[in-house]
Amino acid sequence: MKKITIAIDGFSSCGKSTMAKDLAKEIGYIYIDTGAMYRAVALYCIEHGLIEGKTINEDALQTAIRDIHISFRLNEQTGSPETYLNGEYVEDKIRTMEVSAVVSPVSALGFVREALVKQQQAMGEEKGIVMDGRDIGTVVFPNAELKIFVTASAEIRAQRRYDELKAKGETHSYEEILTNVKQRDEMDQQRAVSPLRCADDAILLDNSHLTIDEQKAWLREQFKRVTES
Repeated sequence: MKKITIAIDGFSSCGKSTMAKDLAKEIGYIYIDTGAMYRAVALYCIEHGLIEGKTINEDALQTAIRDIHISFRLNEQTGSPETYLNGEYVEDKIRTMEVSAVVSPVSALGFVREALVKQQQAMGEEKGIVMDGRDIGTVVFPNAELKIFVTASAEIRAQRRYDELKAKGETHSYEEILTNVKQRDEMDQQRAVSPLRCADDAILLDNSHLTIDEQKAWLREQFKRVTES
């Protein structure tokens, strides 16, 4: 069976990472969470004082970006890849609301996207990968054999995010999270560099009312259709 590149794009809190991770594990592909990479840069900015309020010190970040190295290591117990920033485990830190609040403006910076896209393209040279993010099918791998664009209502996505954070012991109101989801949607779609959009040849998946099993079955069917044709 031929190896392909699978690009999964879509809105925040759609469950892209979970579905991409599960699919990669099932078909024996490598999974790369590009959203985690941008979150790691946002965390770097927070921890190094490069963000004050909503203002990013772009000059300092542009100087630092060459020394920001993001990697993924497989957790042997869970079988899932985890994010490391300059060798430090940051998987939990990058999923906080503090990072969520600043990741969109950080990822909108052209030099940040250019640096990370180069890393992502290098990761996918051998094919046999599942990569998810905001611009995988449009910018990173425009020639990917299988492109999927995931969407769901803002309210459902906010509830999923609320439940996820609550399970981790973080207390945020549903209204706060819904506002953050809507703000990220607007920023992601309106940014000047690589805005979030559905590629012309992508398959649209609205998973608002799908169960996990229904979603998995749908993804397997799309994979088989492309690889067995």
